Amino acid sequence: MQNLPLSKLIAAGSLAAGLSLGAAIIPATAAAEGQAATEDAHVKVVYHINDAENQALAALRNMRNHLDVAPDTNITVVAHSDGIEFLMSDYEDAETVASLVADLSARGVEFLVCEITLSRKGYDMDDFLLEADFTPSGVARLAELQYQEGYAYIKP
Repeated sequence: MQNLPLSKLIAAGSLAAGLSLGAAIIPATAAAEGQAATEDAHVKVVYHINDAENQALAALRNMRNHLDVAPDTNITVVAHSDGIEFLMSDYEDAETVASLVADLSARGVEFLVCEITLSRKGYDMDDFLLEADFTPSGVARLAELQYQEGYAYIKP
């Protein structure tokens, strides 16, 4: 650079300083935008239950713990196949499970039962707890929540 005229040395120095300053500003701006987006967005989680006997009670306790430390989390439960029974009024552990479901529902948890499973097993919507809602297909709803609505997936 010793052979360059002074005007070119000044221009090169200005360009380097500008690039350095720009590099410092861009990450700070992106970080600020990311932080603002994070503050506006709530974490969304779908719990997938397809085996009430082996998953339901643990899943309900996990959700309770989850909301205890992250109360703004949006939680949806999708139950299908052998996972729907824990949401039935006559479930064998209804005494324990029903109160957990009621408490979680009061905290905003949505419980969805697969209507295909309901029909296949010959159940009626009236056989389920008041907190249960219904979805035409449990597996289709799982895919929608994950890929179209940005839900994290948890399978207890």
